Amino acid sequence: MSERQDAYIETEGGTLHASVWGGSPEARTPIVLLHDSLGSVALWRDFPARLAAQTGLPVIAYDRAGFGLSSVRTDGLALDFISAEAPTSLSVVLQHFAVEKVILFGHSVGGGMAVSAAAQWPQRVLAVITESAQAFVEDRTLQGIQEARTRFADPAQLARLAKYHGNDLQQARWVLSAWIDTWLSPSFAHWSLAPMLERLRSPVLALHGDLDEFGSLTHPRMIASLPAAFPGQGESRVLAQCGHVPHREQADQVMREARAFLLRRGLI
Repeated sequence: MSERQDAYIETEGGTLHASVWGGSPEARTPIVLLHDSLGSVALWRDFPARLAAQTGLPVIAYDRAGFGLSSVRTDGLALDFISAEAPTSLSVVLQHFAVEKVILFGHSVGGGMAVSAAAQWPQRVLAVITESAQAFVEDRTLQGIQEARTRFADPAQLARLAKYHGNDLQQARWVLSAWIDTWLSPSFAHWSLAPMLERLRSPVLALHGDLDEFGSLTHPRMIASLPAAFPGQGESRVLAQCGHVPHREQADQVMREARAFLLRRGLI
């Protein structure tokens, strides 16, 4: 599998940690991975290396500010944090690697960030793949978060999360709070990806497990159906007997779907 190279990128708000597989992203259009609400580069495990090998494209993953090996945060997330990722951290990462054109692959909230970035950068984002993405605040999503909050009351669960965030319990608590407090806030209840989907100009593939505990199949259908820039712009695939983390639960199937999508769109 592809060798990994790490980078630490200095920004006004602190340091961002990023990793690259599959060679220099300057020569070929890279796939950039956007992690979920509790995620980090480390939690992608071997998926980036395998994706690089399967597609022949460089793969970049980075820890958002406050996550993984990036600088610690103590502030709360702004209500526009999903759409704000593109002009802030993602922009800095792409600039660091001298990347102009990009393919975005986002898991869970990272899928919303991928769509939002593509809507804001119609000439820059060539395609979007979402995995288990939420398109609005659904009761099922909130129930899953409430159940997760109960599980993470167990110190052992918090310690396990901390392993992926600098082995720092305080940072793990921030990661957990940023997720739970934001999504359960009444102020966030009316958030929707619809305005960004309606602006989307790149092709999009929405992958979703039929057993996803954080979102029904309404989400991939909405992600695939709302874009209307050209016929066949949106596609969705339901993964049978699969939960919220398809790239771990059914990695081979996810890579097959991603590769076939990019082939259909002439990107590999």
